[in-house]
Amino acid sequence: MSEELLLPVPPVPPGDAGVAWLRSSVVRFSNGAEHARRRALTERLLDGVHVTTLDELAAAVGLPGSLDDIAAIAPSYQPHEPITAAADAAVERLAGSRDEEAAARIGLLVQAWAATHALADRLRTGDPAPPVPVTRRQTPRGVVEVSLEHHPFGHGPHACPGRRLATRIAKNTAFRALHHQAEPLVLPNAWDHSSAVALHAAGFRAVGTTSLGVAAAHGIEDGAGLAGDQAVALARLLADLPFPVTADLESGFGAPPDEVAGLVANLGVAGVNLEDGRPHGLADPQEQADLISAVKERAPGVFLNARIDTHWLGIALNETEERARRYVDAGADGIFVAGLTDPHDIERLAALAPLNVLAQQRTPKELGDLGVKRISTGSLLFRAALHHTVATARAVRDGAPAPRAFGYAEVQEMISRGTRSGAG
Repeated sequence: MSEELLLPVPPVPPGDAGVAWLRSSVVRFSNGAEHARRRALTERLLDGVHVTTLDELAAAVGLPGSLDDIAAIAPSYQPHEPITAAADAAVERLAGSRDEEAAARIGLLVQAWAATHALADRLRTGDPAPPVPVTRRQTPRGVVEVSLEHHPFGHGPHACPGRRLATRIAKNTAFRALHHQAEPLVLPNAWDHSSAVALHAAGFRAVGTTSLGVAAAHGIEDGAGLAGDQAVALARLLADLPFPVTADLESGFGAPPDEVAGLVANLGVAGVNLEDGRPHGLADPQEQADLISAVKERAPGVFLNARIDTHWLGIALNETEERARRYVDAGADGIFVAGLTDPHDIERLAALAPLNVLAQQRTPKELGDLGVKRISTGSLLFRAALHHTVATARAVRDGAPAPRAFGYAEVQEMISRGTRSGAG
């Protein structure tokens, strides 16, 4: 399979305008020295680009506000697809000087648009198929289609230079979409790499982290703002896994808003939790709103879940609602009220933004009927794992049957599968 991917792509006829010009001028459909020159140009356009949305990518490569035109071009981009008048017109609007750099900008965005939408849809639905299922190669016997099951973004000379960026944007897109479905997203919370990949292997489409699990695993008290290095290290470790991950960053670990914003923008995760609780009480709501605004300005594609800690402290619902409104106005994508269980309060707050609650006695269907969009397990799984560990050790000591556990080979397989990104 890889040997076939090293073959040249089929040649495209020359073109002077519209999609025909674009096809004949981009790296995707060229070979040899021409391909090397155009690939170097595309890589220069991507050099130093760290973005979280397609809109940001379009601006970064010099085509701000172009995504409607890119969407019109995409269905006609491949040489075996028919060219529409709308696609030709869109190319002409974006082409400008009509040189190789202009073609590189358009082609880069067309491929990013197509790949991220396809991958985001698969991540959202749990479809394991690659976002780009096949590619075309020229052989002595003619043009053949080559499966990309194990190389969804190509391989060899035609491997997509923007695959890591496209994968990140797709995860962001998918994670946001999971908060806008009929059924609430059930989000389990992991405390290390193995727990994250085991949860994904069990069928969960996204995974969060738990601050208690991360802190306690390192001998640190939770909620004191002291486990920042450990939380960030875990988030970076999980960011490359082939599913969306959201990281619990507590309140930003005492860093100023601009530093927290920079961290979130470069962390690589699809979402973050930021809470208004502090080691010695609640933050001023305007202070928390400023933190949220700073993060969303730098990382608009990262889903920011604003945790409101008023219920933990027994503060009235009116203040909870006021804080929720402020945080949503500041840019928060969702709100998380830890300890919220009253159905009337849930319905009232669910009207403001996608609402996250902790797992409780009600089923996901019942919570969804109240308007809940996300159900987190919080520290429950970590605490259950500790309990199971102690129970198993006691059983061994006491000569009782040990509880069921994963087999050695099962764990090895989960880790192997979990570290192989299905996206690139």
